[in-house]
Amino acid sequence: MNDTLAASAVRDNKSASRFELAIDGSIAFANYRLADDRVIITHTETPSALRGRGIASELVKGALELIRADGRKIVAGCSFVVDYLERHPEYQDIAR
Repeated sequence: MNDTLAASAVRDNKSASRFELAIDGSIAFANYRLADDRVIITHTETPSALRGRGIASELVKGALELIRADGRKIVAGCSFVVDYLERHPEYQDIAR
């Protein structure tokens, strides 16, 4: 799966308050909570079988695209998202 397809496959599971990316029968996810116009990502997790393949980065990229499309801002509440935002300045417009 290429990067664009993976990121576009990210879905917002609102009932579980998490973004999800299903790959090879497993689900990588990023938990979040809402605060006004902000989405605070509190934890990201990638199953061990998917690690080392860039899945977590694609999950966060897709989540950020969904957050941007929704007109919200992102608050990085976990270290992975903090690091991702530092490496991807194209998302600074939605970072708080």
